[in-house]
Amino acid sequence: MVYHEIHQLKKEGFTNSAISRKLGVSRNTVIEYLGLSVDEFMAFVHSLQTREKKLDPYRDHILTWLNEHNDLSSAQIHDWLQEKLNVKHVSEGTVRNYVKEIRELYHIPKQVSTRTFGAIPELPMGKQMQADFGEMRVPSTNGDSVKLYFVGFVLSHSRFKYVEWLNRPFRTEDLIHMQENAFQHFGGITEEIVYDQDRLLAVSENAGDIIFTAAFTKYHQTRKFKVYLCRKADPQSKGKVEQLVKYVKHNFAKNRTFDNLLDWQSSCMKWLERTGNYKKHHNTKKRPVEVHALEKPHLQKVSGTYIFKNVSTDIITRKVHKDNVIRYEGNRYSVPLGTFRNDHHNHVYLQVEAPYLIIRKERNGQLIAKHTISSEKGLVITSPEHRERNRTKRDLLIQQLYQNLPNEDLVTWLVKELQEQYPRHLTDQLKVVLDISKRYPDSIEEAIIKMKKLQMKSSHELRDIAVSLEVEKKKQVKLIGSENEKYKSLAAPERHEDIYLHVLQGGLK
Repeated sequence: MVYHEIHQLKKEGFTNSAISRKLGVSRNTVIEYLGLSVDEFMAFVHSLQTREKKLDPYRDHILTWLNEHNDLSSAQIHDWLQEKLNVKHVSEGTVRNYVKEIRELYHIPKQVSTRTFGAIPELPMGKQMQADFGEMRVPSTNGDSVKLYFVGFVLSHSRFKYVEWLNRPFRTEDLIHMQENAFQHFGGITEEIVYDQDRLLAVSENAGDIIFTAAFTKYHQTRKFKVYLCRKADPQSKGKVEQLVKYVKHNFAKNRTFDNLLDWQSSCMKWLERTGNYKKHHNTKKRPVEVHALEKPHLQKVSGTYIFKNVSTDIITRKVHKDNVIRYEGNRYSVPLGTFRNDHHNHVYLQVEAPYLIIRKERNGQLIAKHTISSEKGLVITSPEHRERNRTKRDLLIQQLYQNLPNEDLVTWLVKELQEQYPRHLTDQLKVVLDISKRYPDSIEEAIIKMKKLQMKSSHELRDIAVSLEVEKKKQVKLIGSENEKYKSLAAPERHEDIYLHVLQGGLK
């Protein structure tokens, strides 16, 4: 019983926090149980069993739902209580505990869809190595706790293992160096290496087409091993290294106190020697160190000189998120708007030049952002210019207006008025004005003068004025026929009006 275990651990000198972690209960529960005598605790348990619960009036409804749909979650039942029975002021935790109690009392296990697995034959010697990452928080000698990160490698045939630790998140170059150390530890390289879909390795994967990060691409092209990238949410594809990660956490690191990284790594290597690689494996029933001795001749030989000479360790790759920030050391740093694009591989290159963080789009490309690195955590660090919209198009339109209209004062006034009236749609307004200047070049300036006089403030009103002026000008234009050069010297004879009267009266022609 948890009550007795708490009191026993307290007698052995464990702190309340340590008891909480060890038994998997909250610290408040530990404090509460330590304050109760045996009789008080028994009375408390009896009260839990006999007291009326808030959801008892709805027991029949909940029981009916569970019998009809045994895969219902407590979250769904909480929603149904509100929707169907108008039950208010009941927390999800209360519903969850009540549903758990009903399931146990009436033997209604929750239906869970399971995946069918089958054992696969053991892989041949030298065929495959699996790699995966882990992290955990451990107590330190200064009384605090520290978060540590590790990468584990295991040979699939012999189950021979290698583990390396860091006290910060991994970078691509860290993985490359540690994998090289694993090759040295194993005495060679396998044909194939199995990885999880991790940002350190792959930018994207589409139906088997893998796009690696720049650093890993260069490394992979040199070492020429095959890469098997697991599907997302499919840890069973690399079950051997998944077991290694659990083994390291629960057999080596649990209840161990951290002092410094060098001693911690040394202790881990000794643990691998006496336990991780020495104890018989539960499946193969053989010691990994003994099977490794047989597998080692089947591994491909590898040179240890390339990585340390040609892979730069001061460049970090980071993903650009859709809000145009990158994450580094617990903070978010801005990049210019438009850096993130849906149809691109959104990665940038970081370089630390204390106290600055340098961000580039390409490894040796042009600098796109420079921030002072913050020692705090959880901040969003931005540059003002990164949050201003691109003004290039807007400035180009204004420049074209100045070129089309000689009266700069009128253009300045018009741009200012449109900017005040339409700050979010200034570019669209300027496009209309530019179109007017091209279609009605003879009327545009007069139209702006009238617009100013009438206190109008829209480009569409300016267009209406310009069109009206053009119509008025066309009405005033006289159509004048041109003279024919052939008959230019001829003059029509002049006749007196009596001649026409005489003809019309029927006289002689």
